[in-house]
Parts: sequence; C-alpha cells; structure tokens
Amino acid sequence: MRERCTRPIRSLLPACAATSVLLLSGVANAQQASPADEKAPEMASRGQRSLVRQIKYGDWQKVCFKTPGSGMVCRTNINGTFDTGQSAVRVDLIERESENKARLQVFVPVGLYLQAGVKLTVDQGKSYQIPYVWCMTNTCVAGNPADPQLVRDMEKGQELSLEVVDSSVQSATTEIPLNQFGTVRNGAPSKTFQQDIDE
Repeated sequence: MRERCTRPIRSLLPACAATSVLLLSGVANAQQASPADEKAPEMASRGQRSLVRQIKYGDWQKVCFKTPGSGMVCRTNINGTFDTGQSAVRVDLIERESENKARLQVFVPVGLYLQAGVKLTVDQGKSYQIPYVWCMTNTCVAGNPADPQLVRDMEKGQELSLEVVDSSVQSATTEIPLNQFGTVRNGAPSKTFQQDIDE
C-alpha cells in the first residue's frame, strides 16, 4: 500500500485528499504510536529541505468541554500558520477527565507521502512515528494514543521537532516551541464549553 499524493505540499486538491481517505479508512485504530527505533520502520527520504514558507506558532492553549455523563474532555494545542495566515500545523493533546491516557493528533497540509507518517522528537531524544488516519480537502491528520514518555518529555522539553515526508520523498522539518506546554496542560483551561446533548 505504498501510495502517495503527487501534488506539492502547498496544493489542496480534493483528488489527493480523496485518495488519502480511501487509503487510510481502516487504519485509524489499527496502528500504535511507538518509538521509531524500536517497532516502526522509518521511511528513508531522498534528502531534506526547508519548509516552503516560514511557520509562525502561537501560544499553547487548553480548551475543555463538559459533557453530561462523560466528564470533561480537554484539548491542549498549538497552531502554526504560514505568513499568508493559512493554517500549516496543529498539534492537539486530547485527555478525558479521570482517564490515565491521552491521544495525540497532528494536522498537516495535504500532498505528503502518507506511508511515512509524522515523526516527532523532543530535544534530539527518542523519535516517535505517528501514522496518518485520515485526510480532508485541506489537511491530513496523524493520530494515535500518546506515549506517556513522549508527553513527559514534552513537559520538560524546549522544542518538538515535527518531520514529514513530501510527495517527492524529501523530509521537511519544523520546530514547535514547548516552553509553555507543561504549564498550560496542567493549568486551568482558557475556555470551557458546556456540551448539551438532546435525548
């Protein structure tokens, strides 16, 4: 299943996204995030390049949702945008109150080599491969249960390196600041929403 989208990283064509959805429709819960040097084979790229445009990152934020009967679900996230204001990267850590586990989701532009997944590394430490789970017309999402060690490293670390492989099989990397992550994750939410469910 070595399919790839053949458009550039900046292209947001529905055809590429539709192909991605078909390829990934059964993968969402089938793979586990794991240290790249232990279980998941890494994709060898043909080289490295800088990202097409500079990405500017905002602050980490924590937003929570209260749902009757299900407790509180909180999302600690950061957004990166291109100089045009277009969304480039988003990282979410999603946690449910009273559960000792989390889910990590990474949103990136379409037009990437899907087999490679997203590679995350904190401060030159151990690397983790996160598989893509679905694509839409303007974004692809990689996601999996978050490894507890990765979350601990993010709380103590300075930078989260996010590496993807593009359609020409070259790797592109961006550095996401982590200096606020631990404080924001463990602090009070900036916003809380009540989710009412009609029966």
